[in-house]
Amino acid sequence: MRVLGISGSLRQGSLNSALLRTAAERLPAGAELVEFERLGDVLPYDEDVELAGTPEAVGALRKAVRGADAVLIATPEYNSSIPGQLKNALDWVSRPAGKSALNGKPAAVIGTSTGMFGAVWAQAELRKVLGAMGGRVIEAELAVGHAKELLADDRLELSPRQYEQLEEILAELISQAEIEAELAVAA
Repeated sequence: MRVLGISGSLRQGSLNSALLRTAAERLPAGAELVEFERLGDVLPYDEDVELAGTPEAVGALRKAVRGADAVLIATPEYNSSIPGQLKNALDWVSRPAGKSALNGKPAAVIGTSTGMFGAVWAQAELRKVLGAMGGRVIEAELAVGHAKELLADDRLELSPRQYEQLEEILAELISQAEIEAELAVAA
């Protein structure tokens, strides 16, 4: 099982990228996480640009989403919502209308912040967007607050309860991906 990991943060040393690396270590056996690291290369969505041809970074993102069995996004929270660059990239993934690269694909959202709430509002908004794009969204949530204090060797050292929550989300994500794979083979 191939899980595409996307960090909603462009910052070098991102806490959400660290959370993705922590998640990669907790995936069930037989699953691997591959990060999409070109979020900053995705141009602002513009239908005129789309009609002229798919920009290279957008094509790479769409290909990565289509090639994955599931998608895991770690998001920060900006102004109580989704970071603009992440939302923009997802707008590209959803195009052309009715042909979203995420359609029918299991997706989960986790998040972290330096404050105490762990990006809960951004996660809720992002689950809504992923559902609107046709993703099969895992409704569970992992909100890691005060993440700067948890950073160790480019990963986050979570509490036992947070590790348990993360593993439950990952197990459900992989389970849904396996179901989708079985349905595809049966079809």
